[in-house]
Amino acid sequence: MRKIFITLSLCVLFMTANSQTVSVEKSTSGIQTGFFGVWVHKEIKISNKIALRGEVGFDSGIFGGSYYDGIGFLMTPVITIEPRLYYNLNIRDSKGKSISGNCGNFISIKTSYNPDWFVISNHDNINIVNQVSIIPTWGIKRNIGKHFCFETGAGIGYRYYFYDINGFNVNGGEAVLNLHLRIGYRF
Repeated sequence: MRKIFITLSLCVLFMTANSQTVSVEKSTSGIQTGFFGVWVHKEIKISNKIALRGEVGFDSGIFGGSYYDGIGFLMTPVITIEPRLYYNLNIRDSKGKSISGNCGNFISIKTSYNPDWFVISNHDNINIVNQVSIIPTWGIKRNIGKHFCFETGAGIGYRYYFYDINGFNVNGGEAVLNLHLRIGYRF
C-alpha cells in the first residue's frame, strides 16, 4: 500500500511539474476593420484568463430622413476600454487549437466614449452628441494564418447621451445593441 501511495504521489508530482499554465498573451496589438469602422487595439494581460483591451478608432454610421437629402455617411472618433475574460483557452489548448493572439471565446464589458471632437461625413455641419456606452458582450476571436484574425460578438447594454453640452436641459439614455464582425491584422 505504501509503495502504491509513493508511486501515485510521484506521478502526480511529475505531471504537475510538467504541466504548463494556459494563459492569454502578455501583450498583443493590431488593427481591425468591419462594416462600420476601423480601430487600432492593444490587449494587456491582467491574469491568466483576463486581458484589458484598449482601442481607439472610428465608429461609422449611415443616416437619412426628412432633415437630409439622400443618405449620409459619417465617421466619429471612439475610445474603448474592455476587460475580456477568455473562458475556453484550456479547452482549445487541450484540443491542439491555437490560442496565440488571445484566440478564443470571451465575455467582456465594452465601455466606449464617443466624443464630439469632429465628424467625417459627406454632409456639412454634422455633429454628434457626446455619449458613453456600457455593453456586456459575448464574442469569439479566431486566427486566419499567422497575422490575420477575425472577431465577432454580440451584446445588449446602455448608452447615455450628454445632451446638456449641446444646449438641451435634459440628458438621456437608451438600450443599445452591439453586433460586430471584424477582420484584422495582428502586429
